[in-house]
Amino acid sequence: MMRQYELVERVRRYNPNTDEALLDRAYVYAMRAHGTQKRASGDPYFSHPLEVAAILTDLKLDDATIVAALLHDTIEDTDATREEIDRIFSPQIGALVEGLTKIKKLDLVSKQAKQAENLRKLLLAIADDVRVLLVKLADRLHNMRTLKWVPEEKRSRVAQETLDIYAPLAGRMGMHDMREELEDLSFRQLSPEAYDSILGRLQALKENNGELVAAIERELSDAIAQKGIEAVVTGRQKRPHSIWRKMERKSVAFEQLSDIYGFRILVDTVEACYAVLGVVHTKWPLVPGRFKDYVSTPKQNDYRSIHTTVVGPGRQRVELQIRTRQMHEIAEYGIAAHALYKDTGGSDPLTRDSNAYAWLRRTIELLAEGSSPEEFLEHTKLELFHDQVFCFTPKGRLITLPRRATPIDFAYAVHTGVGDRAVGAKINGKISPLVSELQNGDEVEIITASGQTPPAAWESIVVTGKARAAIRRATRAAVRSQYAGLGKKIVERAIVRAGKVFSEEKLATSVGRLARTSLEDVYAAVGRGEMRSDDVVKAVHPEWTGPRPEERAALKGEGWFELEQGQSLKFKIPGIESDPDPLTAIPIRGINRELPVRFAPNGGAVPGDRIVGILSPGEGITIYPIQSPALQDFEEEPERWLDVRWDVEEDDPQRFPVQIVVVATNEPGSLAQIAQVIGERDGNIENLRMSSRSADFTRMVIDIGVYDLRHLNGILTDLRARPVVSSVERVNG
Repeated sequence: MMRQYELVERVRRYNPNTDEALLDRAYVYAMRAHGTQKRASGDPYFSHPLEVAAILTDLKLDDATIVAALLHDTIEDTDATREEIDRIFSPQIGALVEGLTKIKKLDLVSKQAKQAENLRKLLLAIADDVRVLLVKLADRLHNMRTLKWVPEEKRSRVAQETLDIYAPLAGRMGMHDMREELEDLSFRQLSPEAYDSILGRLQALKENNGELVAAIERELSDAIAQKGIEAVVTGRQKRPHSIWRKMERKSVAFEQLSDIYGFRILVDTVEACYAVLGVVHTKWPLVPGRFKDYVSTPKQNDYRSIHTTVVGPGRQRVELQIRTRQMHEIAEYGIAAHALYKDTGGSDPLTRDSNAYAWLRRTIELLAEGSSPEEFLEHTKLELFHDQVFCFTPKGRLITLPRRATPIDFAYAVHTGVGDRAVGAKINGKISPLVSELQNGDEVEIITASGQTPPAAWESIVVTGKARAAIRRATRAAVRSQYAGLGKKIVERAIVRAGKVFSEEKLATSVGRLARTSLEDVYAAVGRGEMRSDDVVKAVHPEWTGPRPEERAALKGEGWFELEQGQSLKFKIPGIESDPDPLTAIPIRGINRELPVRFAPNGGAVPGDRIVGILSPGEGITIYPIQSPALQDFEEEPERWLDVRWDVEEDDPQRFPVQIVVVATNEPGSLAQIAQVIGERDGNIENLRMSSRSADFTRMVIDIGVYDLRHLNGILTDLRARPVVSSVERVNG
């Protein structure tokens, strides 16, 4: 374990003005706070924060960050408090440590929701001070290096979280060395066989091509030196996870990869970068499609370099990165390379943003719009886990998007309003589908139309968190508007039936008594079945005592589905905003008019059928099986269609109406045999109509109640097996 003086010396190497007393005080405080605590490996727990601090000294960070690393687990795992750290060290250091403390008391159902809430807290702390992120990444790196000591059931979860969140986050901050190590450590845990296989092949390749890398380095160095350019050329073998990801992306075997080795050329100036590029492209042929200039167009994380691939010495493909030494420092250490975070003495707040940090803060603002922890987590992964493509508006504005982005993503990146109104796109002047995959350098023009709303299906097409969140908001707003319209009709009809005059002005004064903030909220709640229309009537007219028996009988005569007291039937309708799962159950209680829903006449529907709901203003929702011919009557009115799904409790079976037509031989006992089959199969005959088609056959239209489609098919099969039955078919409306 590193000694106190050794830590001070590590910091002093890059910061001669370090506050030695502050570092000593933090070292002693953390060691005493953790006391006899042990890690899973059996080592003293204090060894962990000490190693985290050592990682950060390699990044040459300021005193406050090193102290925060030493203290980062004290509030969470010891008796230390934020107030005590503020008093002994400083409020700034206290804020850093608190930003790294997980939320312990979370009353959340799923581990994913808890993970999301802790991530949300961390990102909000990062938005205030990016040094929180640097400590967290170092903390995660040391935890991954010692993952073998963690219980088996926890390792894969930690590794997956690292691969999904922390490695991409390090990459977005430009810290490529840390990102690659985090990816490799996660890959080794999640896919040990693939990791070992690639590692073994890399080792064999190194033994066979031991002199090849050195030979290419020499030839590149000589070619550049002949032009009078000072440069340092180094070659390196790519890491296992990087190779595996390329194999997956290109669907190729290891043997088909031709760029296992990469070469880096470091020069002093930007002009020298382009001079070296000229030397390389003059001497060796360029591989088409493998040139990228991140010097003139830097990435969002401040990364700058020229990438090119040539067919070099020995007919080998050679992948090159050409950059200045300053660019190299930023490429290796990312946001930590900015002088802003060095020599601040632990007291100077951030005074300017790097591009990477500015991007992160904007991203956090967008992520904060997620309506649930799981949605927040999904958006975070979408924003972090993508390579980039660069596209342009017709006016030349640069838009940076993830790989596989579409014109829909582009539209939302320009402005949310543009995305919501998008109806088409031109890519490089040609009309193209909105689902086209954008390429580097594409010029994209979005065609819009007023009154357009984004289809819900777009959510499965887009790849950016911003686009997905905006589409969800628009879908929810459309669904809410639809329910509000239905709810208004229900309330209006209920008030008229109660013998009162419908008045929105009077209804608006009763919103508070219904625990809602607006009239639209009331309508939407009634439309979704969350509020009884009777309660709305009573709120406006307290003297009203409820519907009369003859009103109930009239509704039943109209064919509304009636349930016993306390029972409910449920469907699922996508797009409701109150549930993190985009499906929310709607109880149907037709007789008391909370949500008027009925099954289609002449056929009904049963669980197992794919179903749709047809909205009839002033009437309610009618449920049809998708195969019903009656749906043809609504083909020109798509706004009335609701995508509904069954949500039936398996341990609480309910019967559903279905109609069948049986043609039986006209002989004594035939009806008894048909009724026996239905009864033995636990079906319930609810209505029966008979008519004679001829002297030999009788046609029976039978309404029965069944549990689901399998139950119905069993009855139909048994009926067809009876000798007295000529044919039996289900009626679909």
